[in-house]
Amino acid sequence: MTRFAILLGGDLTVTPRLKSQIKGARVIAADSGMMHAAALHIIPELWVGDFDSAGSELTMQYRDVPRETFPPEKDATDGAIAVDAAIRRGATEIILLGGLGGQTDHTSGLLGQSIQIARRGIACLLTSGVEEAWPLIAGRLHLDLPAETRLSIIPFSDLQGLDLAGVKWPLTNRDVPVGSTLTLSNVAQGPVAISLKAGHGIAIAYPPQAADV
Repeated sequence: MTRFAILLGGDLTVTPRLKSQIKGARVIAADSGMMHAAALHIIPELWVGDFDSAGSELTMQYRDVPRETFPPEKDATDGAIAVDAAIRRGATEIILLGGLGGQTDHTSGLLGQSIQIARRGIACLLTSGVEEAWPLIAGRLHLDLPAETRLSIIPFSDLQGLDLAGVKWPLTNRDVPVGSTLTLSNVAQGPVAISLKAGHGIAIAYPPQAADV
């Protein structure tokens, strides 16, 4: 398995859980996402983007990191460019750090992008260190969650045949239409198993944890 961590420009809280999730990962920074490198004690192997938000201080600090520069007027975000770079390098798992919270349009776009990543057979996790999200497509998904983690499933299309086990309120072969609140604010009792016959959505979790200070 080839795991890539993509550094994005959103909020990031460094926790022991987050550090364990990216352990051994190859790292690519997308524009201002490089600001998280110091807190994570890592040096990315590649820095991509139009560098309109990275700032001169970061540019000097990481001047030895190889770069791929793109024009500001382009048809993809810096994050999408970083994901494509990871896939070209053989990624079988992609972790998007700093992609949750902040601007709703960018967050929603990344959630949609994660579904496309999953459809290519590549495992994907988005995390801010406080909030975690996984794309949900037809098939099975296992989440290694601590007990008492709040877990919600958000349908992006009508979900058919949803099974949800390892939670306070399990489901078996349930259909969940877009807009339903049935799958909001469940509680994990430990590792969670999700099975889906058709449709797609996002699983969002809030693991109880302390920041790594």
